[in-house]
Amino acid sequence: MALRSLNLPGVGTKYEFETDKGDTVAIFFTKTGIIQMYTLQKGCKTPSAAEMSPVEARRLGNILSGAIIEADQESVEIAFSALADLRITIHTFFVTPAFVGKTIEDLQIRAKTGATVIAVCRHDRNIINPPPTFAFEEGDAALVIGESDQIKKFESEIMVK
Repeated sequence: MALRSLNLPGVGTKYEFETDKGDTVAIFFTKTGIIQMYTLQKGCKTPSAAEMSPVEARRLGNILSGAIIEADQESVEIAFSALADLRITIHTFFVTPAFVGKTIEDLQIRAKTGATVIAVCRHDRNIINPPPTFAFEEGDAALVIGESDQIKKFESEIMVK
């Protein structure tokens, strides 16, 4: 299954490979930014085609590689099919007045919900992997990671206080 590439002057670049079953897959990255995908099943004369934006092509790549990303406002869910269909959600929460002055440890976020604060944005500065002694300030945005049910528990048990 060798990957072949060909530079097409004025058009873009074509990548093509043949599957073990004899089907052909070709991807064109055009100079206009559009990505075209063609598949030709073994024994057929007419290919099937799909035209995608760069964002759609990246999503397809994630699906094919098993790292599915689904964005919803300030939340992203990633599925790793190679890890027993593990699905992780990453969500941004804006600190409520009840958080101000409290530490991650004070709030017992992981103990109560299973979710973890992995970053905080404060005054356009990112604080990655804040320690348990990290105290929240007004205007902070917290990036929280966990399974979907852990994020929901974080919202219902921590954010409402």
